[in-house]
Amino acid sequence: MKVVILEDRYANHDPEKAIFSRLGFEVVEAGGVTGRDGILKLCRDADGITVNLAPLTADIIAGLEKCRVIARYGVGYDSVDAAACTRQGIRLVNVPDYCLEDVSDQAMALLLGCVRKTSLRDRQVRAGMWDISRKDPVYRIQGKTLGLAGYGNIARTLHRKLKGFDLARVLVFDPFVPAAAIREAGAEPVDFDTLCGESDFISCHVPLNAATRHIFNARAFSRMKPTAIFINTSRGGLVDTAALHAALRDRTINSAGLDVHEQEPVPRDYLLFQLDNVILSDHAGWYSEESQVELQTKAAQAVADVLQGRTPRNVVNRDVLTR
Repeated sequence: MKVVILEDRYANHDPEKAIFSRLGFEVVEAGGVTGRDGILKLCRDADGITVNLAPLTADIIAGLEKCRVIARYGVGYDSVDAAACTRQGIRLVNVPDYCLEDVSDQAMALLLGCVRKTSLRDRQVRAGMWDISRKDPVYRIQGKTLGLAGYGNIARTLHRKLKGFDLARVLVFDPFVPAAAIREAGAEPVDFDTLCGESDFISCHVPLNAATRHIFNARAFSRMKPTAIFINTSRGGLVDTAALHAALRDRTINSAGLDVHEQEPVPRDYLLFQLDNVILSDHAGWYSEESQVELQTKAAQAVADVLQGRTPRNVVNRDVLTR
């Protein structure tokens, strides 16, 4: 069996190689190879592939002659054409449960940073300013309403962590989670407009697809409170950046904390660099030393499971007719 570890983003691939070597698999590390021709040169005869950022498009997948499984490092899998995998009889697997603590920590850190304006205050104090708060009010978290767009594992973990802040209400928009389950968790199921209109804090945990792209657009921001804080640790494409920029610039909403962006890495002339009421991070919410090892181990184990004839824990395209 040949397994290709596509890309070279991590410090090493010891966790994957430990699993594959025990099984006698040939392991090829791509070392940063990108582009259709480069990827196919390495992967055409691969039985399994692990991939992070390289887009695996339909034409690349069509050229995979032996592949039985592609494991995407991470929760999202929008960089891999799932339909093409299904047509080719390839299992597409992801790792949806490796960074629940880490991304929810990042969402909470961005929220607290926006609430208390810590990044802005740091810059202002360094510039010689003092007694700033009267000109730029801060409001407490207690008694406010949290809105969760999406109620998957990360959103539920964030909800658990924020319960100690004595919120008045937690609203959830997620048409794929039964209303009874949301109520049982201590939240209120609502539609999207209600979430936008009644939340003081909105944290986005929606998967990116054709239906959700730019779900947070000018209309959504116009419905929010002028004191609202918007947090996104999911996918940048869920947000219309120009609309968010306008909402922040015009104080339609109070502030935003973003770990993810429509274009990554962000451009040097990024619109949001112009604003003081936004905290930016580099799509690092997933990261901790512990989550890194967990991610690599679980992705490799999923590949090993398929190549040994077992069904892995997390299959994106369950209707696939495998090779």
